[in-house]
Amino acid sequence: MLILKTTSDKISLVTSSTATIDVHASFIDAPDPIVSGSTYTAGRKNTDISSATTTDVVLAPSASTVRNVKTLIVRNTDSTNPNTVTVNLTDGTTVATLYSITLQAGEALMYDDGYGWKVGTLASTPRDVQVFTASGTWTKPVSFNPGIVFIHCIGGGGGGGGGGNGTGAAVRKGGGGGGGGASHQRWVHASMLGSTETVTVGTGGGAGTGGTGGGGAGGVGGQGNGSSFGAHVRAGGGGGGAGGGAAVVTGGGGGGGWSDGGAGSASAGAAGAPAANNGTNNGIGGATGSIAGGGTNVNLAEYGGGGGAGSSSAPSTSPGGCSLFGGGGGGCGTCSNATPGLVAGRAGGASGSTATNGGGGAVGTDGAAPTAGTAGAAGTGTLAGSGGGGGGGTITANTAGAAGGAGGIPGGGGGGGGVGEGSGVGGAGGVGARGEVRVYTY
Repeated sequence: MLILKTTSDKISLVTSSTATIDVHASFIDAPDPIVSGSTYTAGRKNTDISSATTTDVVLAPSASTVRNVKTLIVRNTDSTNPNTVTVNLTDGTTVATLYSITLQAGEALMYDDGYGWKVGTLASTPRDVQVFTASGTWTKPVSFNPGIVFIHCIGGGGGGGGGGNGTGAAVRKGGGGGGGGASHQRWVHASMLGSTETVTVGTGGGAGTGGTGGGGAGGVGGQGNGSSFGAHVRAGGGGGGAGGGAAVVTGGGGGGGWSDGGAGSASAGAAGAPAANNGTNNGIGGATGSIAGGGTNVNLAEYGGGGGAGSSSAPSTSPGGCSLFGGGGGGCGTCSNATPGLVAGRAGGASGSTATNGGGGAVGTDGAAPTAGTAGAAGTGTLAGSGGGGGGGTITANTAGAAGGAGGIPGGGGGGGGVGEGSGVGGAGGVGARGEVRVYTY
């Protein structure tokens, strides 16, 4: 509350340069003393200043009147130049400095009777941005009075499962893709936050190992870990993809929600809570990993991570699930059937799309010299990374399968490794991408 009580009280503004300053003040006048039936009068004053000077911006009240200043806005409307402004309140004898700051072009100093002082800009851009790619500590800015804070957390992506090893006419499976990390956002009033807050950036899941010669199964991809900002926001990590084995289902990892997605196994990895509604998942829940098919309306998410791709026992393969904002799920690696023949792996899922699955890192090529899946693209703007593509496979004697592609930073799931043959090991899964925490203070 700013009160002008005598005919000598006034608020003045000292400016340091010719950068143009616009000032608006609004106030309520009340009789002194206030009695039953007193009348209150609203008033305002607008002032333009274009020189280095001292200007009265709120005048003294009339005798026997109290002036309560409700709002005072001091805006630097110059397109280029800064201006240091100082707000003073005087009673005619003593001058009290209320606030002093250098306003950059477009910035405004604002006082509100119920809120206090705040500094903002014409473009409403944040005055402080802190981006964390590893765990650390957020410190509340002290160079200005923070008003509101936008927090954006992205969980780590799950690692892709390793491809299995086969010999002769037998079904052997490529690894399942890792689930994508969730992307969760929240606006928080700065007063709700401490002077510091603990920031945890989730690491991506490790690569599942390829199956060894003689029919070895691939290893499960590592769990992607969640990212968090204090106790205010959390984004779950994606589950690891199942390792490829014999003629059994190879599940993709579940996408992260508020909680972490589950690892793939002989069934699809569970979605991170709250429960997903695949294909129409309009919320923060992750998508369930897939086991086959990969149609256009499964394993998709909105803010949760896309589900990692898997394969059925037949086998039939699927692409990684997409997410509108979260990380894409990894694609599954190439499998072999009992003919023997190859069943091609699939691409990773994209971030920024729920139209269909796939669209992330490309699957590797198959044959006598299989190639690794392509890494998922890194996220841009508010998007997370895409899922890595599945690794290529082979039925050429004593030849190793290729690795799955790494998940795109941040939050993309790793692709599954492709199947190997004879003494050739299965391809390793792709690593899941790390998470990220972004904090914007206004």
